[in-house]
Amino acid sequence: KNIDNPSIKDISAAYVEGASRYEENAEDKKAIDELNKKIYEKSDERVNALYEKGRKLTLDHFEELYQMLDTKFDFYFFESESAPLGTAIVKAHPDIFVESEGATVFKGEGYGLHTRVFLNKMGLPTYEAKELGLMELKKKKLDFDESITITAQEQSEFFKVVYLAAKLVSPDLGEKLVHRSHGMMRFASGKMSSRLGNVITGESLLMSLMGAAKEKMQERKLAEPERVAQEIAVAAVKYTVLKQGTGKDIVFDPEKSLSFEGDSGPYLQYTHARASSLLREAGKAEVVSEAASSSALIFSRLLMHYPDAVARAAKELEPHHVATYLIELASAFNSWYANERMIVDGKILSANLAAVVAVKNILSSGLDVLGIKAPQEM
Repeated sequence: KNIDNPSIKDISAAYVEGASRYEENAEDKKAIDELNKKIYEKSDERVNALYEKGRKLTLDHFEELYQMLDTKFDFYFFESESAPLGTAIVKAHPDIFVESEGATVFKGEGYGLHTRVFLNKMGLPTYEAKELGLMELKKKKLDFDESITITAQEQSEFFKVVYLAAKLVSPDLGEKLVHRSHGMMRFASGKMSSRLGNVITGESLLMSLMGAAKEKMQERKLAEPERVAQEIAVAAVKYTVLKQGTGKDIVFDPEKSLSFEGDSGPYLQYTHARASSLLREAGKAEVVSEAASSSALIFSRLLMHYPDAVARAAKELEPHHVATYLIELASAFNSWYANERMIVDGKILSANLAAVVAVKNILSSGLDVLGIKAPQEM
């Protein structure tokens, strides 16, 4: 295939094929191990050039996806930087890492865990050793209080062993490492795996959702329909993920995730847009100081719980507490809105106006906490 000028599709296909051949063919496994050694040692100019080209192409593509998701990373840590550090750490602690059948391992059985290889038989660092090097890289970059690593739950046992080894190597630094796991996103066909190739790419999923969002809004006159459609598509995905407790699998239903009613990100966005529209209308009305209705008082009690929801989510590292609160608030607001006339004869009660302002601000803040945009109109 096009080795010298690969596309991102070529790299994706090569990853799937390489993973398969590594597991199924002994000769291919040996060849891939030798190739990894050349990459680690930087001993082959052509391999080095191809590696750098592939890495740049991959990172550039990730950045395109991050831009669509409104996600930003301040910096990257590369395996090529962490690998030598991890190797040095392992070799410097023969009391913790021992020789076993030509490899260097950490025996976790004495701690109720299991043995993992940190340097393979070729002396090359595994992902385990690279994690130790990453710990040092992070320390050099920023004197952190806590480092949180998030992966699929299949990696939970891996991190139990690695972080225990980290604590034995460097107690002060190792204690700052935290691992959180998440479930897998599943469609009707079951679990997806990048190693097997049965995946739906992030781009194709977002483009499909954007198309569906545009169809839902085709009768509405919006200043920037493309931007709003993208924000709705991203909200559909992010909210579906974040509303779940960590560790649970996520069943993604495109139709439900895009609904403007019920438990969805677009429903929260639509409620924010409704509150924004009401405030624009209220700007033309006379504000009257009168006692708030009983329904307004009942609804308004929800407003004060927002800080508690955010604090709990931060403490427990569980964003679904914010998602659940926002859905409850949006539902209460929409019920109140449906049963109470807001502007009568060009007048609006000051208490009602204050409640609408509070709802808009809290929805905007809460959606921002979840990494979701809050459109002014939909």
